[in-house]
Amino acid sequence: MVDVPVIQELYRYNRWANDRMFEAVSSLTQTEFTKNLASSHSSVRETLTHIVWAEWIWLRRWKGTSPQVVFDAQDFPDVRTLRTRWLDAEIEQRAFIEAVTRDGLLRPVQYVNLQGQTWQYPLWRQMYHVVNHSTYHRGQLTTMLRQLVARPIATDFLVFHDELESRRA
Repeated sequence: MVDVPVIQELYRYNRWANDRMFEAVSSLTQTEFTKNLASSHSSVRETLTHIVWAEWIWLRRWKGTSPQVVFDAQDFPDVRTLRTRWLDAEIEQRAFIEAVTRDGLLRPVQYVNLQGQTWQYPLWRQMYHVVNHSTYHRGQLTTMLRQLVARPIATDFLVFHDELESRRA
């Protein structure tokens, strides 16, 4: 269950899926991007901002800090600015994941959540949580795209592998 190559593959998938989601939403108009669709995060922009923020804050926690800040979707007026923020975080996240060791995955990481509560889990569990969290919200984005009569894009794990295999052929 605690295997460095598996974690690294999971994060390659996660980056691929996030990138595909950004591709899918890039054709939305500004009105569509910010339209309240009554989801857990009201709009496509709010939901994408939440994904980017969550991946950023977890990385900060893994590196030993517990920021008490939430990204404000208003700071990202369009897909391009939010994607730029994501790409900055992704570079740092990728370096962290490429350097992770089995012992590092097993070590407990303590953090303080936004409510001031202290929690601690092995790093590998937190890393699985982040990918699962992003997958959940990408599913919400797929529904939002359908509500906007926009074309959703597949982000399934097996589609990721099919695409990798087709590149190798």
